[in-house]
Amino acid sequence: MISNPGSLKRRGPGLSLALAVLALATAFTFSSVRATELHVMNWKGWGTDEPWAIAEFEKRTGAKIVHDYISSYPEVFTKLRTNPGYYDVVILNAAFVGQAAAEGLIQPLDKAALKNYADLFPEMRDSPQLVIDGKTYGAAWIWGVTSVTYDTNVFKTAPDSLSVLWDPKYANRVCWRDDPEDSVRFSALALGQNPDKPQDMAAIGEKLKALKPQVKAFWKSEDEWRKLVAAKECDLSIFWTSSAEKAVLDKVPVSYFLPKEGAIAFRDSLVMPAGAPHKDLASAFIDYLLSPEFYQGWTKAGGAPITANAKATEWIPVTSLTRTILATPDGIKRINFKGPLSDDQRQTYLDLWQETKASFAK
Repeated sequence: MISNPGSLKRRGPGLSLALAVLALATAFTFSSVRATELHVMNWKGWGTDEPWAIAEFEKRTGAKIVHDYISSYPEVFTKLRTNPGYYDVVILNAAFVGQAAAEGLIQPLDKAALKNYADLFPEMRDSPQLVIDGKTYGAAWIWGVTSVTYDTNVFKTAPDSLSVLWDPKYANRVCWRDDPEDSVRFSALALGQNPDKPQDMAAIGEKLKALKPQVKAFWKSEDEWRKLVAAKECDLSIFWTSSAEKAVLDKVPVSYFLPKEGAIAFRDSLVMPAGAPHKDLASAFIDYLLSPEFYQGWTKAGGAPITANAKATEWIPVTSLTRTILATPDGIKRINFKGPLSDDQRQTYLDLWQETKASFAK
């Protein structure tokens, strides 16, 4: 602050030089902000890379958002371990947050920097999967369900059971997600077992191998699934309900159902890696993603899962499958939220799935 503006006139050319230096420094600062890259790790097409969202945040901050896409959560851990100090924001399933915190891969969030944090549903916001030893390592963001989609041209009435995936009538017409955890969990549900703590892995292995005549193709990404459906390869699929909603909006002839045996639900959270290079900017991006404004944009664009922000739920379209199938008392009864798996469990699931795929190749 200048206490005596009149004194500026007495400083002659020195003032001009000082102002010039200040102008250059200011220009350099703004240039640096514009050149800042915020590195985000997420699934492709999962909200953070929506063009309108990127454009809005970049307009507000001048920073550039750079995405690194994943195809599995083990890949997230590998990237965090091998690239410390590179990522700023990571989308992580709540079931994995405890492991990431225990390994020192993520840091507690500064809740004071998140003005939308208080509006999150308490049961999601305060989950022990996210709040560990009194520290908040993840902000509850969205939740959704992996269930079964079907071709509405093939099924005039929605199926109601997972048994349809093993029905010989649909041999070579099932598209299955190439994921060991989903594979074991859905087979466990089909057998009436606990998907988090299955009691009979041998039976699950046999159930998975029985899929051999059923499976037309495996998919890992939404884009792969879309191409398979466009080629009319899939009468039935294990698929994410939010991505199915997006496909419906694009006039793809699909819908989904919640099997009577159950479906698998997830909670995704927003975390900040340890050593994040742009902590303040990362907090700003996390807060933006938690906002009703962001969720409104995502629902308008289509394919949004269910928000953890209580004030944002009004933007879920009343005619959407989310409202009519998922967000009903009967639907919620059929949902099994993923719990954490130990490394030994995860390895067992992976070994069993690899064994299953090897049997398919014979």
